[in-house]
Amino acid sequence: MKIEEKIKEMGLKLPEIPKPVANYVPAVRTGNLLFLSGHGPEKSVPTGKVGQELTLEQGYEAAKNTALCLISTIKNSIGDLDEVKRIVKLVGFVNCSEDFKDQPKVVNGASDLFVAVFGERGKHARAAIGMYQLPGGIPVEIEVIIEIEA
Repeated sequence: MKIEEKIKEMGLKLPEIPKPVANYVPAVRTGNLLFLSGHGPEKSVPTGKVGQELTLEQGYEAAKNTALCLISTIKNSIGDLDEVKRIVKLVGFVNCSEDFKDQPKVVNGASDLFVAVFGERGKHARAAIGMYQLPGGIPVEIEVIIEIEA
């Protein structure tokens, strides 16, 4: 099954490509690797710190939404999501309260979506890091490195 068909079958819709808020580009391809800049969730996702204004579940959903935004950027960058050979690395930053210790459970929202969409190709190396603050108060920011079919 084609990746875009799978996304539709899951009841998901790729959001519009987020516009950079500073002097950078959303993605850079070098050889068969695609490096995506840090993305946050869509504006409709609540802002705030996980473990303070937001629950773990809300953080998970924000990470899942952010992964969907990343998939939109991948599609925009390479044209065909079926050309993704592997999600190589994911780094997730979680805007959280000082005593919150479940950053990996939040970032699972993104990891779980990549595996659901890409199957074995979606399994990746990962880091989940707690942050004191993220731009605009977003709950998560995620960056990924993707291998593309040559």
